Amino acid sequence: MAEQLAGLADDRALLGRTSTAERVSDILRSRIADGYFPPGTRLSEDGIGQALGVSRNTLREAFRLLTHERLLVHELNRGVFVRVLTVEDVEDIYRTRSLVERAVVRSLGEPPYPLQGLASAVAEGDTAAAENDWKAMGTANIHFHQELVALAGSERTDELMRSVFAELRLAFHVADDPRRLHEPYLARNRQILQALQAGDRAAAERLLETYLSDSLQRIVEVYRRRVGEDGTGVS
Repeated sequence: MAEQLAGLADDRALLGRTSTAERVSDILRSRIADGYFPPGTRLSEDGIGQALGVSRNTLREAFRLLTHERLLVHELNRGVFVRVLTVEDVEDIYRTRSLVERAVVRSLGEPPYPLQGLASAVAEGDTAAAENDWKAMGTANIHFHQELVALAGSERTDELMRSVFAELRLAFHVADDPRRLHEPYLARNRQILQALQAGDRAAAERLLETYLSDSLQRIVEVYRRRVGEDGTGVS
């Protein structure tokens, strides 16, 4: 926890003079999405409050917001923990992803599309693979799909999917072989990017549909092996 708190202190400047529970929750959500706080981690009010320089009341409100988003869970007399997902949670996350991401691709207008963010995420994945950093590749993969959703140009859709992708990161964290989980999707991300660069929305959507179906199957297999249906297998 000491390492996480030291890094979290770097985010203190993001709060500026107008620190609020919403901004604290934004920071913690991003940290959870990047795998900074693994599932099952107990979040220290004192440690996080001191790292960010915020009051206990502000932090508790941020915790409440993230609990509402299903990223945290409050356990009576034990504290606040990063949530451990169930298989049902994972299936629902992918159902939501399919509905939203495919709709974004389907609704794109005439090409060319602003694909710089997608291209950067693919390059980020290439760098992670070259460095054998599979956790970073998982992060790059999430960044790719965040950039895909951003093509809709909708703040509401971005906000909705920020929580979904943060939950997805919780699912990624249980993988016993992150390379096997993430590496195949680097090439698939590139294929989706190339289809969109060619202006072929239909092909991009077909690739995305297969991608999400295969990814769901793979991660559910991991969950059933390591966690169990109800998430009780993670300590």
